[in-house]
Order: sequence, then structure tokens, then C-alpha cells
Amino acid sequence: MKNKPIKPEKLSRKHPAFNKNAEPFFSIIMKGLKGEVDGEHFWDAVAENAVFEFLYNIPGFTNRIEGRDAYIDWFADYSIVLHAADHLHVYKSTKPGVIILEYEVHGKVPHSGKAYDNRFCSVITIADRKIVHWRDYMDSLAVMSAFADD
Repeated sequence: MKNKPIKPEKLSRKHPAFNKNAEPFFSIIMKGLKGEVDGEHFWDAVAENAVFEFLYNIPGFTNRIEGRDAYIDWFADYSIVLHAADHLHVYKSTKPGVIILEYEVHGKVPHSGKAYDNRFCSVITIADRKIVHWRDYMDSLAVMSAFADD
């Protein structure tokens, strides 16, 4: 199911990408970027032409998404139910506009019923108070283990 492209002035909080199950992720990112980006919610802080790179080793998982609308469409199907995010560490690069966030998320995968605990390192580039580039590293094995059928 494809959702209609979302224009900045029409970012409806009713869109499926404003997924309550992902709220701990959205909150910890906005906490880490406090004072660096505009907007109350993660999606408010993402530039229309932002590029997301996911340096994960998971079969079938895309490694690159171009544009906020494309990422919103992808995120609308996010299925993990997160209940917490913690252990936030914020590092500001010597390169202006680059912030590195380390954090953990915790939840459950409904499909498998297994716990999901993962660690991330996100290298975020900000321009004009919006996220324009995101390079993400995580524990790929944690995802594969949580989604695996025993």
C-alpha cells in the first residue's frame, strides 16, 4: 500500500508513519537533537530531500532510502512494538552540522513474540535545522534473532 506523498505543510499526525509503537525511537532522537532541529516530532525535523543510509546486513532490507516521503512510506509498515529507548550518548563532530547519536531501543516483535533489544549509532547531518542525511549502524544479528522463527 502506497501512501500519497506528504508535503511539509500537510504532515498529518494521523499518517501511519506517526506510529505509536515507534514513539520511544522518535523521542530519543528528538532528545539527542534538541536545539539542533526544528519541529516537535521526528518527521517535522526531516528535510524533504533527506537521504537515509542503513549499513545493516539483513537479507532483503534496503540500504538506502531517498526522500522524506519515501522514508515515511517505509516507516508506515514498522512492526516492532517499542516500549523504551535509552542509553543516549550525543557527540558533536568537528564538522559543523554533524551529530552522532548512540542509543538503545527495547521492545517486542509481534510476529515472533520475541524481545527486541538493539543498539544503534546514527550519524546525522543537519542543514537549515533539518535532517538532510542519516547514516545508521546497528546490531544486525539482534534484528535477525528477534524475527527468526524457532
